[in-house]
Amino acid sequence: MAGRSARRVLVTGGSGFIGHHLVERLLDRGDEVTVFDAVAPRGAVREGVRVVEGDLRDSAALGRATAGAEVVFHLAAVVGVDQYLARPLDVVDINFTGTRNVLEAADAAGARVVLSSTSEVFGKNPTVPWREDGDRVLGPTSSDRWSYSSSKALAEHLTYAYARQHGIEATIVRYFNVYGPRQRPAYVVSRSVHRALNGKPLVIYDRGEQTRCFTYIDDAVEGTLRAADLPGAVGEAFNIGSMVETTVGEVVRLVAELTGAPGTVEVDTAEKLGSSYEDLLRRVPDNAKAGRILGWRPETSLRDGLIKTIEWARASDWWLNLSDNGAV
Repeated sequence: MAGRSARRVLVTGGSGFIGHHLVERLLDRGDEVTVFDAVAPRGAVREGVRVVEGDLRDSAALGRATAGAEVVFHLAAVVGVDQYLARPLDVVDINFTGTRNVLEAADAAGARVVLSSTSEVFGKNPTVPWREDGDRVLGPTSSDRWSYSSSKALAEHLTYAYARQHGIEATIVRYFNVYGPRQRPAYVVSRSVHRALNGKPLVIYDRGEQTRCFTYIDDAVEGTLRAADLPGAVGEAFNIGSMVETTVGEVVRLVAELTGAPGTVEVDTAEKLGSSYEDLLRRVPDNAKAGRILGWRPETSLRDGLIKTIEWARASDWWLNLSDNGAV
């Protein structure tokens, strides 16, 4: 924002997909950045970034990393279908305990907090588009499918509680199907691009009739920065997502068109994953609040975002050499 002064910033999960892009933007605008992550950043670290490797559940280490910070972007979490089916305990423990530790450290430092949350908190609410105050509709607790949604909802409850009882300034951003360069190949866009450029057929799950609203990474980061900068964002939650509804089948076929992929195969998730997974038919945000308070709206069309992602991927051998997490 014009006229703003540089700040001391902590980014948890700064080595991850959204975190990496956020750190780049923070550096570009002159902020002093510390990254706290259990995983070291891949490749060279830009000058001016202080990297602290640690676990969110280590409150002492997190407290030392947070000391002096003016803003904390809390992006670290265990995320992804493959993760919450394989590591449900870690999902709950890290997303809940880790968030509490972040809030305690931010409170001690007097820092403003931006919590990254997810469209998953709405569960399978059939009434779309979802407003920020929409109901949560979930499946049974015996299904690991809902562990991520519940853990992030608890993280939101903690954030609201710290704001009300401790007076910290906090904002929540809920991301909707963010995609772009550096995302690990475990999601519909990243996996499709990864497979296409490795000469493998693309995967369409459950006939591809589910709809999503895909949000390019640059747009998501812009919304996150505005949530941290604007006074009117304090105490609020914002849906950060496109409202252009696209079927999963359409996006897979568009990736195939743009890459010349060798074809598609269909997978039945009930057969592959059993009762542990339940997909959502529609996931659509109402982003009017972000437009009204943050002055934010997504600028990148799905086609343009995919072209940028594919161009980056073609030039990134390290990413192409990653596992695609056993898509078929």
